[in-house]
Amino acid sequence: MSLGQAIAPHLPYLRRYGRAISGSQQSGDALVARLLETLVAHPDAIDTGNELRIQLYRMVHDNFGLMTDQAAAGDETIPAEIAVADARLRRIPSLARQALLLTAVEGFNAAETGRIIGRDAAAVEALIAEAMEEIDRQTRARILIIEDEPIIAMDIEMIVRELGHDVVAVATTHAEAVADAQTHQPGLVLADIQLADNSSGIEAVQEILTAMTVPVIFITAFPERLLTGDRPEPAFLLTKPYQPATLRAAISQVLFFDESTVPA
Repeated sequence: MSLGQAIAPHLPYLRRYGRAISGSQQSGDALVARLLETLVAHPDAIDTGNELRIQLYRMVHDNFGLMTDQAAAGDETIPAEIAVADARLRRIPSLARQALLLTAVEGFNAAETGRIIGRDAAAVEALIAEAMEEIDRQTRARILIIEDEPIIAMDIEMIVRELGHDVVAVATTHAEAVADAQTHQPGLVLADIQLADNSSGIEAVQEILTAMTVPVIFITAFPERLLTGDRPEPAFLLTKPYQPATLRAAISQVLFFDESTVPA
């Protein structure tokens, strides 16, 4: 198997992680592009027969560190979102936030995460606790849920309220979602892509975004449909069935990059 063939299945998820730690599609994809450029120039930089996934995530992690250093030094070639992230990270420790994402969103255990970020498992657990405490303390939002499955909607609403946020409405159709967004002006939207009347959550979000600027997390059983690279894609995307910790991490992470977030 060639290096390209070995890496290809990991690319959508590396892009997801890059976007999560940097705050946008553009800057997240730039992190992965740097990884690919490195491997083209130095194909021996990784060992395809030895824990390839961990090595690839470690490279994205290292690239993020390099780009934040460049942003802090005033490098204007670095995407604007990276500069915003760098400013935010001066308040919340970068390593703690990345440990949280790697475990809660990307599915690595504490030991694997430690190998990616250069810490032992106990240190990773401490970093995760630190990240949750700090991020939750600094963010609060009014949230619109777009979900047609009652049990899932109730679960999401409970998680949102436990985090200290307000749920302004739960919409089950395209029309309800757009109307609720216009009425309540939410600070975050959590959206499924298939709604009760067979309408599209993607189209509902697109219509909402024509009238306001609001961060969105898509929650779907088919993430590959939104990670094609053929059109603008969400920076934040969760896969069903999700773990509560995954949703908590994603909500906190999205609000971390939202300039309108009200300090708690």
